[in-house]
Amino acid sequence: MVLTEAIELANAFSLPGFFSDDVTLTEERRRNEEAIGLLMEAWFEAPAKKEPFSFDLVRTLADRNRSICDAFGASRLRDVAGTNLQRKLPDKDLVHAVAKLQRRRDARVARVAGAGVRDLGIAMAEAPFKGAVMGFDIETTDRNPDRGYVINLGLAFMELTADAIPHEGHAAYFGIPELYREAGVPLSDIHRITWQDLEGKTPFREDRRVQRALLKALTKLPYMAHNAAFEDSWLMLHLDGYAEARKAGKVTIVDSRDICRRIDVDGRSLPRESFPNTLENWARRRGTLRPDEKERHLGLDDVFLMLRTVQAELVLRNML
Repeated sequence: MVLTEAIELANAFSLPGFFSDDVTLTEERRRNEEAIGLLMEAWFEAPAKKEPFSFDLVRTLADRNRSICDAFGASRLRDVAGTNLQRKLPDKDLVHAVAKLQRRRDARVARVAGAGVRDLGIAMAEAPFKGAVMGFDIETTDRNPDRGYVINLGLAFMELTADAIPHEGHAAYFGIPELYREAGVPLSDIHRITWQDLEGKTPFREDRRVQRALLKALTKLPYMAHNAAFEDSWLMLHLDGYAEARKAGKVTIVDSRDICRRIDVDGRSLPRESFPNTLENWARRRGTLRPDEKERHLGLDDVFLMLRTVQAELVLRNML
Protein backbone atom coordinates (compact mmCIF):
# COMPACT_ATOMS: atom_id res chain seq x y z
CA MET A 1 0.00 0.00 0.00
CA VAL A 2 1.20 3.52 -0.84
CA LEU A 3 0.15 6.77 0.82
CA THR A 4 -2.44 7.73 -1.79
CA GLU A 5 -4.13 4.36 -1.32
CA ALA A 6 -4.10 4.79 2.45
CA ILE A 7 -5.76 8.22 2.17
CA GLU A 8 -8.34 6.84 -0.24
CA LEU A 9 -9.10 3.95 2.11
CA ALA A 10 -9.47 6.26 5.10
CA ASN A 11 -11.83 8.54 3.17
CA ALA A 12 -13.89 5.68 1.74
CA PHE A 13 -17.50 5.27 2.82
CA SER A 14 -17.84 2.23 5.04
CA LEU A 15 -20.74 0.28 6.51
CA PRO A 16 -19.39 -1.49 9.61
CA GLY A 17 -20.88 -4.94 9.92
CA PHE A 18 -22.15 -5.07 6.31
CA PHE A 19 -19.71 -7.90 5.62
CA SER A 20 -19.29 -10.42 8.40
CA ASP A 21 -17.35 -13.38 7.00
CA ASP A 22 -13.92 -13.98 8.51
CA VAL A 23 -11.97 -13.56 5.29
CA THR A 24 -13.48 -10.16 4.52
CA LEU A 25 -13.14 -8.88 8.08
CA THR A 26 -9.53 -10.06 8.33
CA GLU A 27 -8.54 -8.38 5.08
CA GLU A 28 -10.35 -5.15 5.97
CA ARG A 29 -8.65 -5.05 9.37
CA ARG A 30 -5.25 -5.74 7.86
CA ARG A 31 -5.64 -2.97 5.28
CA ASN A 32 -6.95 -0.51 7.86
CA GLU A 33 -4.01 -1.12 10.19
CA GLU A 34 -1.48 -0.85 7.40
CA ALA A 35 -3.08 2.41 6.31
CA ILE A 36 -3.07 3.80 9.86
CA GLY A 37 0.67 3.19 10.11
CA LEU A 38 1.37 4.85 6.75
CA LEU A 39 -0.84 7.84 7.51
CA MET A 40 0.75 8.41 10.93
CA GLU A 41 4.26 8.24 9.50
CA ALA A 42 3.43 10.65 6.66
CA TRP A 43 1.64 13.10 8.96
CA PHE A 44 4.48 13.30 11.47
CA GLU A 45 7.12 13.62 8.76
CA ALA A 46 5.31 16.48 7.00
CA PRO A 47 6.27 20.07 7.94
CA ALA A 48 4.00 21.62 10.56
CA LYS A 49 0.83 23.12 9.08
CA LYS A 50 1.66 21.54 5.71
CA GLU A 51 0.33 18.07 6.47
CA PRO A 52 -1.47 16.45 3.50
CA PHE A 53 -4.50 15.66 5.70
CA SER A 54 -5.86 16.27 9.17
CA PHE A 55 -4.91 13.79 11.89
CA ASP A 56 -8.65 13.40 12.46
CA LEU A 57 -8.55 11.14 9.41
CA VAL A 58 -6.22 8.73 11.24
CA ARG A 59 -8.30 8.68 14.42
CA THR A 60 -11.50 8.12 12.44
CA LEU A 61 -9.97 5.16 10.59
CA ALA A 62 -8.86 3.69 13.93
CA ASP A 63 -12.41 4.10 15.26
CA ARG A 64 -13.71 2.27 12.21
CA ASN A 65 -11.17 -0.49 12.65
CA ARG A 66 -12.37 -1.15 16.22
CA SER A 67 -15.82 -1.92 14.88
CA ILE A 68 -14.26 -4.43 12.48
CA CYS A 69 -12.37 -6.06 15.36
CA ASP A 70 -15.55 -6.23 17.44
CA ALA A 71 -17.32 -8.01 14.58
CA PHE A 72 -14.46 -10.46 14.13
CA GLY A 73 -14.20 -11.16 17.84
CA ALA A 74 -11.73 -9.51 20.21
CA SER A 75 -10.66 -12.76 21.86
CA ARG A 76 -9.75 -14.27 18.50
CA LEU A 77 -7.34 -11.40 17.83
CA ARG A 78 -5.41 -11.86 21.07
CA ASP A 79 -2.53 -13.68 19.37
CA VAL A 80 -2.59 -11.71 16.12
CA ALA A 81 0.33 -9.28 15.98
CA GLY A 82 -0.51 -5.62 15.65
CA THR A 83 1.63 -2.98 13.94
CA ASN A 84 0.69 0.34 15.54
CA LEU A 85 1.87 -0.09 19.14
CA GLN A 86 5.27 1.47 19.82
CA ARG A 87 7.77 -0.80 21.56
CA LYS A 88 9.73 2.12 23.02
CA LEU A 89 9.74 5.89 22.96
CA PRO A 90 12.03 7.57 20.41
CA ASP A 91 15.48 8.43 21.79
CA LYS A 92 14.83 12.16 21.42
CA ASP A 93 11.84 11.87 23.76
CA LEU A 94 13.89 10.01 26.37
CA VAL A 95 16.55 12.72 26.20
CA HIS A 96 14.01 15.54 26.33
CA ALA A 97 12.34 14.06 29.43
CA VAL A 98 15.63 14.01 31.35
CA ALA A 99 16.51 17.53 30.21
CA LYS A 100 13.09 18.83 31.23
CA LEU A 101 13.24 17.27 34.70
CA GLN A 102 16.79 18.52 35.25
CA ARG A 103 16.10 21.93 33.68
CA ARG A 104 18.95 21.50 31.24
CA ARG A 105 19.19 21.77 27.48
CA ASP A 106 18.37 18.72 25.39
CA ALA A 107 21.66 19.05 23.50
CA ARG A 108 23.70 18.85 26.70
CA VAL A 109 21.91 15.71 27.88
CA ALA A 110 22.19 14.19 24.39
CA ARG A 111 25.97 14.70 24.34
CA VAL A 112 26.37 12.77 27.57
CA ALA A 113 23.86 10.10 26.53
CA GLY A 114 25.80 9.41 23.33
CA ALA A 115 24.82 7.33 20.33
CA GLY A 116 21.67 5.33 20.89
CA VAL A 117 21.33 7.08 24.31
CA ARG A 118 23.47 4.26 25.68
CA ASP A 119 24.75 6.45 28.52
CA LEU A 120 21.50 8.22 29.35
CA GLY A 121 21.73 6.79 32.87
CA ILE A 122 24.95 8.76 33.36
CA ALA A 123 23.18 11.92 32.23
CA MET A 124 20.37 11.19 34.71
CA ALA A 125 22.86 11.11 37.58
CA GLU A 126 24.60 14.36 36.60
CA ALA A 127 21.93 16.70 37.97
CA PRO A 128 18.99 16.38 40.34
CA PHE A 129 15.43 15.89 39.14
CA LYS A 130 13.08 18.69 40.14
CA GLY A 131 9.68 20.16 39.48
CA ALA A 132 6.35 18.36 39.31
CA VAL A 133 5.04 15.49 37.18
CA MET A 134 1.66 14.00 36.45
CA GLY A 135 1.56 10.24 36.87
CA PHE A 136 -0.71 8.60 34.30
CA ASP A 137 -1.95 5.09 33.56
CA ILE A 138 -4.68 3.56 31.42
CA GLU A 139 -6.35 0.18 31.31
CA THR A 140 -7.57 -1.09 27.95
CA THR A 141 -9.35 -3.98 26.27
CA ASP A 142 -6.45 -4.78 23.94
CA ARG A 143 -2.74 -4.17 23.57
CA ASN A 144 -3.21 -2.53 20.18
CA PRO A 145 -4.67 1.00 20.15
CA ASP A 146 -6.43 0.56 16.80
CA ARG A 147 -8.32 -2.51 18.05
CA GLY A 148 -9.50 -1.85 21.58
CA TYR A 149 -10.96 0.69 23.98
CA VAL A 150 -9.73 2.78 26.92
CA ILE A 151 -11.85 1.64 29.86
CA ASN A 152 -10.08 3.13 32.88
CA LEU A 153 -7.58 5.88 33.60
CA GLY A 154 -5.84 7.18 36.65
CA LEU A 155 -3.77 10.28 37.18
CA ALA A 156 -2.16 12.09 40.09
CA PHE A 157 0.40 14.81 40.64
CA MET A 158 3.62 14.87 42.65
CA GLU A 159 6.53 17.18 43.28
CA LEU A 160 9.90 15.55 42.75
CA THR A 161 11.12 15.91 46.32
CA ALA A 162 12.11 13.33 48.93
CA ASP A 163 9.05 13.88 51.14
CA ALA A 164 6.38 14.62 48.55
CA ILE A 165 3.08 12.73 48.56
CA PRO A 166 1.06 12.08 45.37
CA HIS A 167 -2.05 14.24 45.40
CA GLU A 168 -5.18 15.16 43.44
CA GLY A 169 -5.67 11.58 42.35
CA HIS A 170 -8.42 11.03 39.82
CA ALA A 171 -9.86 7.83 38.36
CA ALA A 172 -12.51 7.27 35.71
CA TYR A 173 -14.20 4.39 33.89
CA PHE A 174 -15.43 4.45 30.31
CA GLY A 175 -17.99 2.44 28.38
CA ILE A 176 -17.59 -0.09 25.58
CA PRO A 177 -20.04 -1.55 23.03
CA GLU A 178 -23.06 -3.43 24.34
CA LEU A 179 -21.88 -6.72 22.83
CA TYR A 180 -19.36 -7.04 25.68
CA ARG A 181 -22.18 -7.32 28.20
CA GLU A 182 -22.45 -10.96 27.13
CA ALA A 183 -18.97 -11.52 25.71
CA GLY A 184 -17.24 -10.16 28.81
CA VAL A 185 -14.74 -7.32 29.09
CA PRO A 186 -11.54 -8.27 27.21
CA LEU A 187 -8.39 -8.64 29.34
CA SER A 188 -10.45 -8.72 32.54
CA ASP A 189 -8.12 -11.49 33.71
CA ILE A 190 -5.46 -8.76 34.00
CA HIS A 191 -7.26 -5.61 35.15
CA ARG A 192 -10.28 -7.28 36.82
CA ILE A 193 -12.63 -4.71 35.29
CA THR A 194 -16.10 -6.14 34.66
CA TRP A 195 -19.19 -5.07 32.78
CA GLN A 196 -20.69 -3.81 36.04
CA ASP A 197 -17.83 -1.28 36.31
CA LEU A 198 -18.51 0.03 32.81
CA GLU A 199 -22.27 -0.20 32.44
CA GLY A 200 -23.84 3.15 31.62
CA LYS A 201 -20.46 4.89 31.26
CA THR A 202 -19.70 7.14 28.29
CA PRO A 203 -17.02 5.71 25.95
CA PHE A 204 -13.69 7.55 26.19
CA ARG A 205 -13.79 8.59 22.53
CA GLU A 206 -17.18 10.23 23.09
CA ASP A 207 -16.46 11.96 26.42
CA ARG A 208 -15.50 15.40 25.17
CA ARG A 209 -15.31 16.95 28.64
CA VAL A 210 -12.80 14.35 29.82
CA GLN A 211 -10.87 14.62 26.57
CA ARG A 212 -10.47 18.38 26.86
CA ALA A 213 -9.45 18.23 30.52
CA LEU A 214 -6.98 15.40 29.94
CA LEU A 215 -5.29 17.11 26.98
CA LYS A 216 -4.91 20.27 29.07
CA ALA A 217 -3.28 18.29 31.89
CA LEU A 218 -0.96 16.38 29.55
CA THR A 219 0.35 19.60 28.03
CA LYS A 220 0.76 21.46 31.32
CA LEU A 221 3.25 19.15 33.07
CA PRO A 222 5.54 16.28 32.07
CA TYR A 223 3.54 13.11 32.37
CA MET A 224 5.05 9.90 33.69
CA ALA A 225 3.97 6.36 32.84
CA HIS A 226 5.56 2.94 33.23
CA ASN A 227 6.32 1.76 29.68
CA ALA A 228 5.14 5.14 28.45
CA ALA A 229 5.27 4.07 24.79
CA PHE A 230 2.03 2.20 25.50
CA GLU A 231 0.17 5.27 26.78
CA ASP A 232 1.66 7.39 24.01
CA SER A 233 0.48 4.97 21.31
CA TRP A 234 -3.03 4.82 22.72
CA LEU A 235 -3.39 8.55 23.22
CA MET A 236 -2.37 9.13 19.60
CA LEU A 237 -5.43 7.28 18.35
CA HIS A 238 -7.90 7.96 21.18
CA LEU A 239 -7.37 11.52 22.46
CA ASP A 240 -8.37 14.34 20.14
CA GLY A 241 -5.58 16.89 19.78
CA TYR A 242 -2.88 14.74 21.39
CA ALA A 243 -0.96 13.91 18.21
CA GLU A 244 -1.09 17.56 17.22
CA ALA A 245 0.27 18.61 20.63
CA ARG A 246 3.00 15.95 20.42
CA LYS A 247 4.15 17.20 17.06
CA ALA A 248 4.16 20.80 18.29
CA GLY A 249 6.45 19.87 21.18
CA LYS A 250 3.85 20.60 23.85
CA VAL A 251 3.99 17.15 25.47
CA THR A 252 6.83 15.79 27.61
CA ILE A 253 6.71 12.06 28.33
CA VAL A 254 8.71 10.44 31.14
CA ASP A 255 9.07 6.67 31.00
CA SER A 256 9.54 5.34 34.53
CA ARG A 257 10.45 1.93 33.15
CA ASP A 258 13.38 3.49 31.31
CA ILE A 259 14.46 5.18 34.55
CA CYS A 260 14.32 1.79 36.27
CA ARG A 261 16.40 0.11 33.57
CA ARG A 262 19.11 2.76 33.68
CA ILE A 263 19.61 3.59 37.35
CA ASP A 264 18.34 0.60 39.36
CA VAL A 265 21.61 -1.31 39.75
CA ASP A 266 19.85 -4.08 41.68
CA GLY A 267 17.71 -4.92 38.69
CA ARG A 268 20.67 -5.26 36.35
CA SER A 269 21.92 -8.34 38.20
CA LEU A 270 18.61 -10.18 37.78
CA PRO A 271 17.89 -12.46 34.80
CA ARG A 272 15.73 -11.00 32.04
CA GLU A 273 13.22 -13.82 32.36
CA SER A 274 12.41 -12.58 35.88
CA PHE A 275 11.12 -9.30 34.35
CA PRO A 276 13.03 -7.06 36.79
CA ASN A 277 11.77 -3.82 35.22
CA THR A 278 8.07 -4.40 35.65
CA LEU A 279 6.49 -1.96 38.08
CA GLU A 280 5.52 -4.78 40.43
CA ASN A 281 9.04 -6.22 40.72
CA TRP A 282 10.71 -2.82 40.94
CA ALA A 283 8.27 -1.71 43.65
CA ARG A 284 9.04 -4.82 45.72
CA ARG A 285 12.76 -4.07 45.56
CA ARG A 286 12.15 -0.50 46.73
CA GLY A 287 9.74 -1.45 49.48
CA THR A 288 6.75 0.38 48.04
CA LEU A 289 4.99 -2.96 47.55
CA ARG A 290 5.11 -5.72 50.13
CA PRO A 291 6.51 -9.12 49.03
CA ASP A 292 3.05 -10.68 49.34
CA GLU A 293 1.28 -7.87 47.42
CA LYS A 294 0.59 -7.67 43.68
CA GLU A 295 0.24 -4.73 41.35
CA ARG A 296 -3.45 -3.88 40.96
CA HIS A 297 -3.35 -3.18 37.20
CA LEU A 298 -5.89 -0.43 37.79
CA GLY A 299 -5.19 3.13 36.69
CA LEU A 300 -5.02 5.20 39.87
CA ASP A 301 -3.57 2.42 42.05
CA ASP A 302 -0.74 1.91 39.58
CA VAL A 303 -0.11 5.65 39.34
CA PHE A 304 0.34 5.98 43.09
CA LEU A 305 2.59 2.90 43.15
CA MET A 306 4.70 4.19 40.26
CA LEU A 307 5.19 7.66 41.75
CA ARG A 308 6.17 6.29 45.16
CA THR A 309 8.58 3.81 43.57
CA VAL A 310 10.27 6.40 41.36
CA GLN A 311 10.61 8.65 44.39
CA ALA A 312 12.20 5.85 46.44
CA GLU A 313 14.68 5.08 43.65
CA LEU A 314 15.66 8.72 43.18
CA VAL A 315 16.12 9.19 46.93
CA LEU A 316 18.29 6.06 47.09
CA ARG A 317 20.49 7.34 44.25
CA ASN A 318 20.69 10.91 45.65
CA MET A 319 18.99 12.27 42.53
CA LEU A 320 16.52 14.66 44.19
